[in-house]
Amino acid sequence: MRIVVIGGAGYIGSHVARHLLDSGHEVVVYDNLSHGLHANLFADAQFIHGDIHDPLAIRAALSAPSRADAVVHLAAAKAAGESMVNPQKYSTNNIVGTIAVLNAMADVGVRRIVFSSSAAVYGEPEYLPIDEAHPTNPINYYGFTKLEIERILGWYDRLKGIRFAALRYFNAAGYDAAGRVRGLELDPANLLPIVMEVAIGIRSELRVFGDDYPTPDGTCIRDYIHVSDLATGHLAALDWIDANDRSITVNLGTGVGISVTEMLEAAREITGKPIPARVDERRPGDPAELVASASHANEVLGWTATQSSRESLVRTSWDAYLASRDR
Repeated sequence: MRIVVIGGAGYIGSHVARHLLDSGHEVVVYDNLSHGLHANLFADAQFIHGDIHDPLAIRAALSAPSRADAVVHLAAAKAAGESMVNPQKYSTNNIVGTIAVLNAMADVGVRRIVFSSSAAVYGEPEYLPIDEAHPTNPINYYGFTKLEIERILGWYDRLKGIRFAALRYFNAAGYDAAGRVRGLELDPANLLPIVMEVAIGIRSELRVFGDDYPTPDGTCIRDYIHVSDLATGHLAALDWIDANDRSITVNLGTGVGISVTEMLEAAREITGKPIPARVDERRPGDPAELVASASHANEVLGWTATQSSRESLVRTSWDAYLASRDR
C-alpha cells in the first residue's frame, strides 16, 4: 500500500513510518517539522514538507504520483495542561486540521485512515482496566478534541465512506530497539523522557507529583506502551479496516500499570545513575491509576504488546539518549 503518514517525523510517527517500511509498504511522510525532526526521516520514505492547514498540499500528497491507499494521522498538539490555557491552538490544530485532512481525502478518493486518538477521551476512570465501553467524559480540552475528532470520523464514515481506526492509548514510551529513530522528543512532558533527561544531565532532578495516592507505593500508576508496539498496532488496525471495510475504535495498551516509583527505580538500575527526585504536591486532575484494557485489540486485531516491559521501555530509551549524546 501507499500510505501517507501525517506527522511522520515526530516521535510516534517516525516509529510508525519505520514499521510500515519494514513491512514492505510505500511511505510518504507529510510533516511541517514544527515538532518533527529531520533526524527522524528515512531515506526509503518520501518526505513532503507540508502543513495540515494547506488543503492543496495535502491533496497533492494524497494524489501524486499516484493516489494513496491510506492515511495515518498523528499530527496533533498533545499537552493536556497546555490545552486548558490555549484551547484555540488545540481547536485549530487538532479539530480544524483533521477536518482539512478528511476533506482532502474525500476530494481525492482516499478511503482509509488510522487516527491516533487518546485514552484521555475517557476522563476519570469509573473502573479499571478501562475498556472501550467505558463512558467518555474528558477532563481536559486535549481529550475533548480527540473525542470530537472521533465523532467527526463517524460522520465521514457514514457520509463519505471513509473507514477509520481510532486508536486510544495512554503513555507512549521507549525507542526503536535497533536505534534507527535518532531524534529525541523536544520539551518532553511525559515521565520516562524526563527521567532520561535527569539521568543524562539535561535536568537536575525529577519532580514527583504526589506520593500519597492510594497505590502500593503512593505514586501514580499508568499504562505505558512501547512506541514500537504502537507502530505494530497502527498497521494491524489499517490491515483490519482494509480487509473488513468497516471502522473500528480500539484501545492499545498493556493492561498492566507501572508506578512512578517503579519506573524511577528501574531507570536507576539500568542507567547506573542516581537520578535525584523531589516530591511535590499532587497535580489537579491526576487520577491515582490509569490502565487500559487491550482485550478487544487482542481479539479483533490479533495485536498484543510484546515490547512494553518496564525493562524494555527504560533500556531502549536510555540507549537512544546515550546515542544522541555520543553523536
